[in-house]
Amino acid sequence: MSKVDRIQGVRGMNDVLPADEALWDRLESTVAATMRAYGYARIRTPIVEPTRLFVRGLGEVTDIVEKEMYSFVDSLNGDELSLRPENTAGVVRAALEHNLTYESPRRLWYAGPMFRHERPQKGRYRQFHQIGAEALGFAGPDVDAELIMLCRRLWDDLGLPQVRLEINSLGQADERAAHRQALISYLEGHRDLLDEDARRRLHSNPLRILDTKNPAMQEIAENAPRLAEFLGEASRAHFDGLTQRLRDLNQPYHVNHRLVRGLDYYNLTVFEWVADGLTLCGGGRYDPLVEMLGGRASPSCGFALGVERVLELLRQHDLVGEGASPDCYVVHQGDAAAHTAIQVAERLRDAGLDVVMHCGSGGFKSQFKRADASRAAFAIVLGDDEVAKGVAAVKSLRGGQDETGKGEQQSVALEDLADFVLGRLADEPADDANGGI
Repeated sequence: MSKVDRIQGVRGMNDVLPADEALWDRLESTVAATMRAYGYARIRTPIVEPTRLFVRGLGEVTDIVEKEMYSFVDSLNGDELSLRPENTAGVVRAALEHNLTYESPRRLWYAGPMFRHERPQKGRYRQFHQIGAEALGFAGPDVDAELIMLCRRLWDDLGLPQVRLEINSLGQADERAAHRQALISYLEGHRDLLDEDARRRLHSNPLRILDTKNPAMQEIAENAPRLAEFLGEASRAHFDGLTQRLRDLNQPYHVNHRLVRGLDYYNLTVFEWVADGLTLCGGGRYDPLVEMLGGRASPSCGFALGVERVLELLRQHDLVGEGASPDCYVVHQGDAAAHTAIQVAERLRDAGLDVVMHCGSGGFKSQFKRADASRAAFAIVLGDDEVAKGVAAVKSLRGGQDETGKGEQQSVALEDLADFVLGRLADEPADDANGGI
């Protein structure tokens, strides 16, 4: 029989293995708690959306729409569909479709995979994960400041150091239009120094040229006309209101006049959180988007953070944690013990305990190796003799050693087993019981 080729995963779409699950759990549980603290409710939207949702919402000349979307035609009905490259447009679509903001503004958050066909690199993948928050129907800089401080609290709760805030104002459409003309005129005067990407964007999306990462173009971008010079009174007042609130909250910030974000729906406030040269999170105000997607004009603001980038930073700063571990590992030997072990394990779970039962063959020595490796607090030991007596031996696997240096072991009646283990766990330090997170 010929050897069957092993199928590999798609490049840039990665598996999350059990060894990484503790880190993902830590981030996700911290996010959920932080969102609750600010009154944000979770929403779950489909991975597949109509392609026109992103063309209309993100902009036809954005890199995402032009080059990065995974799009296809539904073979059953001819619908043009895309895997979502971001989720703000999807959340707004869902809010409009289900009249979520009909009676009052809404605070929503989401988490899940996004898809962009780009060259995989550190912290950037073709399937990547985002966590985001959207405040729909709120005008004024107070909710902008709230979202920024929500991020700040999340970094603090995760223990991430030296995450800095950059902010800017994109003003309104007419102000950007005036700045756009001045910017094009300026860049036209430096056309010979522009790279291929900048020349392509010169007349379609010149604002993005300011966000260039090309070292040879940094001086050109730095000396370009600033959008701040074209802001009207209302836009300036909004930005001043935000900076005043940040000062009131003792939140440091840097005004980055080249911060533009990459999507067409942004206006007024934009912000990014940056650490170790990577943008962890970005967002801002997108008042035009609701109307662009067919709803009545409604002010809105939000952000999205890149999960893989945040996880990488947690690893760099050794903030992984050990993850959860079971309370008990059931070790058994003999036919009668095998039948009793599965019943004992279920009764312990009924009492609220996390239990791993040994399955398959193996003597006591090999089973105890697996019990130790599981980091369980206790081994529940059953042999045919114990079953005949209606007892189990409970052996401590963490601390509780006797004078010989071996784990403390005690015989406990089967009907008292759950209460005994629960009592012992209650006497242990909390950080031992939950794996150090």
